[in-house]
Amino acid sequence: MRIDSEVQRASGVFGKQQCNNKTSTAENSAFPQSSKKVYLKTDDMLFSGGNGTGLSFYIKYAEESTEENPVVIAKGVDENGKEFEQKININDINLRNASFVEMSALEAHCNVDRGNSLTSFPQETGRMGLNDRCDLVSSFEKVIQDMKKLGKYDLQMFYMRSMNTYLNLAKNKKA
Repeated sequence: MRIDSEVQRASGVFGKQQCNNKTSTAENSAFPQSSKKVYLKTDDMLFSGGNGTGLSFYIKYAEESTEENPVVIAKGVDENGKEFEQKININDINLRNASFVEMSALEAHCNVDRGNSLTSFPQETGRMGLNDRCDLVSSFEKVIQDMKKLGKYDLQMFYMRSMNTYLNLAKNKKA
């Protein structure tokens, strides 16, 4: 059995795939509403990804970004397929009222440990749309208590460590 013939047969079953150096768009004629724009990470990107709502974006440093005042540009599509672009000042991110894009920018800029996961954030952030905001500290506290009740002490410790990382980052910004 040749692998290339199997790949060709599989692509015929699942639809066409078009790629360029920035995005990959999968199309399936049987389910046209399921087409999504996916940003492939390049060397100049801090982050490329999204969440379960269909929100998909990438983050790069802005030209005016400095070590003292890091600024990023986030570009992508929201959960409704509408393109967006946001400029985010990392030092201005409020952990008590942050969007998923802002949290992702902070996570990427600070290179926060994600463990064996795609993100260091609680699962509920996977349901956030572009303009939704959450209190990240309260979300961490809730998931930490949930993991304790479930006896998932390894996950409890992971989320505690992640929460403390973000709290220390916020404390160091003020100092």
